[in-house]
Amino acid sequence: MTEKSRSTSQRWLRAEELFHTALDKPPDQRAAFLCEACGLDQSLRAEIDRLLDSYGQAGGFLEPRRNDQGQDAAVSDHDAVGRQVGAYRLVEIIASGGMGSVYRAVRADEQYEKQVAVKLIKQGAVTPEMRRRFTRERQMLASLEHPYITRLLDGGATDDGLPYLVMDYVEGRPIIADCDARGLSINQRLELFRQVCSAVQYAHQNLIVHRDLKPGNILVTRDGEPRLLDFGISKLMDDRGTESGLDLTMTGVRAMTPQYASPEQIRGEPITTATDVYSLGVILYE
Repeated sequence: MTEKSRSTSQRWLRAEELFHTALDKPPDQRAAFLCEACGLDQSLRAEIDRLLDSYGQAGGFLEPRRNDQGQDAAVSDHDAVGRQVGAYRLVEIIASGGMGSVYRAVRADEQYEKQVAVKLIKQGAVTPEMRRRFTRERQMLASLEHPYITRLLDGGATDDGLPYLVMDYVEGRPIIADCDARGLSINQRLELFRQVCSAVQYAHQNLIVHRDLKPGNILVTRDGEPRLLDFGISKLMDDRGTESGLDLTMTGVRAMTPQYASPEQIRGEPITTATDVYSLGVILYE
């Protein structure tokens, strides 16, 4: 990947992040938010405006679900801060996307002090397929015990039916940003990458393909150890290393991050462990 293509990739990820953040805000607040977020970068602002216009024109299944009074039923990410989910109180947003958000949370019952990450689906995104995906991610994470894979601590549904997962809170930086910030040598980067590969190999041995390996899903802790995150779009393999017929996505929507997706993902072809190997190769090159 050339410096130009990496810059383009990072720019698109930034545009996508701002697009989803803008969607979570009331329409009359989006312009002010984008003015501050984009600054003098008018081309970035124009790209996000095009995404918002396309979203508004799409209609149909892209519209937020509404209640019986015709009001938007979706709760914004910021409205959820302070809410209690299970035994934990949501403190701040860590990451947000179109389908849900991840929050830093703390124990709310004062039994002991502990920080965790809570992944909570948005109300407007609750569908049978999304519930199935959350249940699958919970089952997958519960079966994984590896020092470089984030642990699942708990899971369930809120009183109003929103699925959630409780995971270890990882305080760290995406792997490429961490390597650059610490000025790691080539050999040090290779050793760190070897640890990432050991986590992916462990998942593959348990018949799980991650399908969304990218720098943002590999954080490096203050101790310099990697943590593999987000098995939300993982696939369960059969014992031959191909997609299990019981786990095929029913919607036809291909969830992926295009910059790191393998050719077979882009083409919608069957997924194997080679899919993760391709994504690892892109990360290693960067």
